[in-house]
Amino acid sequence: MKRKASSVILNIILLVVGAVTVYPFVWMLFSSFKKNSEIMALEQHLLPQEFILDNYINMNAHFNFLRFFMNSLFITVVVTLLVVYTSTICGFVLSKYKFKGRNLLFGFVLSTMMIPWCVTIIPKYSMIQSFGWMDSYKALIIPAMFSGFGIFMMKQHIASIPDEILEAARIDGANEFYIFHRIVLPMAKNGISSIAIFQFLWTWEDFLWPYLVINSQEKQLLAVGLKMFNGQYSTDYGALFAATAISIVPVLLIYLFFQKQFIAGIAASAVKG
Repeated sequence: MKRKASSVILNIILLVVGAVTVYPFVWMLFSSFKKNSEIMALEQHLLPQEFILDNYINMNAHFNFLRFFMNSLFITVVVTLLVVYTSTICGFVLSKYKFKGRNLLFGFVLSTMMIPWCVTIIPKYSMIQSFGWMDSYKALIIPAMFSGFGIFMMKQHIASIPDEILEAARIDGANEFYIFHRIVLPMAKNGISSIAIFQFLWTWEDFLWPYLVINSQEKQLLAVGLKMFNGQYSTDYGALFAATAISIVPVLLIYLFFQKQFIAGIAASAVKG
């Protein structure tokens, strides 16, 4: 009886926390169909008093929304694919190969997760300038190719793959690249889904780094482009909410399609193999 009561209480708490978390997004979505006068009114209503689509039609008046959206989608997909591949192959090497200095190398990878990003941004910015990569997608893609968090997650996940499977493949004559691409990658799909969702979200929402290294408006990403809605004297909140609502659609779709693999990958990576 006590266990049932505690379960009910926990469910109620989770329901309340979930409602508090989701409500701002619901309000933003409904507000994207309101007039600016209604959004700025003292008396607020969740549902629009007058339902309009003008905000979605007029948001391109502020900037080329489609161009920024496609720029962000391209960079996010490329970075996510590279991080998934490099994290998986590094995790495979660190978990399944015995070599001198392996623990030291893994410790170095973990140390990169402990250094605040704000500490490394200045030297990284100086390197980008010295390489001549300013206002280039190289500055967004190449520094993000490797992820300490991704390598850590995939090492923990791949460690759970039985060594007997890999040894059987080697006995049959399979080389290491064949084993990695045909055996390890398919068996690590849950961990890969977890890393992909994290990396997609981080890259899609990144604001500061693209703002610093990309100067051309036609190359800029959506997170920075949304700032253009803030005018000097006024802000078109209706169009801003409409653009923001569309910008969160890719993240929601990614999570909805891969949520089962995401949860399974997190659970598997949390257990040391």
